Amino acid sequence: IKECKALVEYYMENARIIAAALKNSEIEFVGGENSPYLWLKCPKNMGSWEFFDYLLESAQLVGTPGAGFGASGEGYVRLTAFGSPEDTEEAIRRMRQLR
Repeated sequence: IKECKALVEYYMENARIIAAALKNSEIEFVGGENSPYLWLKCPKNMGSWEFFDYLLESAQLVGTPGAGFGASGEGYVRLTAFGSPEDTEEAIRRMRQLR
């Protein structure tokens, strides 16, 4: 149980770091507080696949298009906080460069 708790804390710290960076951006999001998933609202009326493509092409970031979760997921892209701290910081650096 100790190891599981440490792993959850590790993921949640990554989620906290991502959420803090997103709070200072124009990207609306929910999540990252009680789970290591963050749901980014697609900007400019983009669909979830369109926003997925934008993140991939513009910042080499990979998430999961919300459309894959059904009609309620459309309009969002899900990010996870399961990477290493170094990868998380790199993802944040790339997000900050988005326009």
